[in-house]
Amino acid sequence: MMRAVLVRQFGGIDQMKVATDVTIPTLGDKQVLIKMTFCGINPVDTYIREGAFGMLPDLPYVPGIDGAGVITSIGKLVTKFKPGDRVFACQTGQMGSLAEYVAVNEENAFPLDDKLSFEQGAAIGIPYFTAYRALFQKAKAKSGDRVLIHGASGAVGLAAVQIAKANGMHVTGTAGTQEGLDLVRTAGADAVYNHKEKAYLKKLQNEELFDVILEMLANVNLGNDLKLMKRHGRTIVVGSRGTVTVDPRELMGNESSVTGVALLTASPDEWSEIAAAIVDGIMAGWVKPIVDKVYSMEEAGQAHHDIIHSKGAKGKLIVKIQD
Repeated sequence: MMRAVLVRQFGGIDQMKVATDVTIPTLGDKQVLIKMTFCGINPVDTYIREGAFGMLPDLPYVPGIDGAGVITSIGKLVTKFKPGDRVFACQTGQMGSLAEYVAVNEENAFPLDDKLSFEQGAAIGIPYFTAYRALFQKAKAKSGDRVLIHGASGAVGLAAVQIAKANGMHVTGTAGTQEGLDLVRTAGADAVYNHKEKAYLKKLQNEELFDVILEMLANVNLGNDLKLMKRHGRTIVVGSRGTVTVDPRELMGNESSVTGVALLTASPDEWSEIAAAIVDGIMAGWVKPIVDKVYSMEEAGQAHHDIIHSKGAKGKLIVKIQD
């Protein structure tokens, strides 16, 4: 048996309870069993827990997509890993990463080099994979592009700053607090702006316009994004928490575009491309996840609350599972 956070019905954070009698998963032939040390928390975790997501697990379920730990055993057809390997994982399913042990498909586990801690490993999956997919598979960004990351101090935004800079782009990032602005600058942004200042849009418009915009809160910012793109510019919607009204004429004259991104719809080939690029980035040293706060398993519900209601994102929220 193992400890895990169980959700027995969709709803609020009060549905998240630590159970001590959860059966350790049995392995499939192409799976690895990971002794989880840390679980990463993402906004999508809260949407699933609320029952407000397109793909929902059967109940009861264990939340968590991202995590990091050590492989304890492998299925008989696994070829990439062995027991004792340090890994990070990114996988959806009924038995997620808020548990002491998780069975993960081989293609959803990735080597975690010693240069990164397990805490950082738990902060890689959704943020870095989403940022890469948005920049390259959706925006077709390239070296020399001017990129605006609208909401750059959260986990996805900081990952996008690092990825874009490592690939030769000019990066402007926004944040809502001084601490967030400092993080974005430290991550490598060429310019930073406080998006809570009334005049920040005028300052942005005084810059050269952008080839690519990654938008983290489209229901607030999308209308302004349309005015900030160059001809043939691309805005990629990474996050939105409501509806928005925009003027389509802003797109017509520049022949610019708006595209949504959803990591979990990536094809197997796209997933492999993303994973290879991020693992290469770890080895090259430019993948440097920033952890904001660590919670206990009993505080996992609070982590779900905080990731949605934070007054200023400052990196990744993670939950400690065990030593």
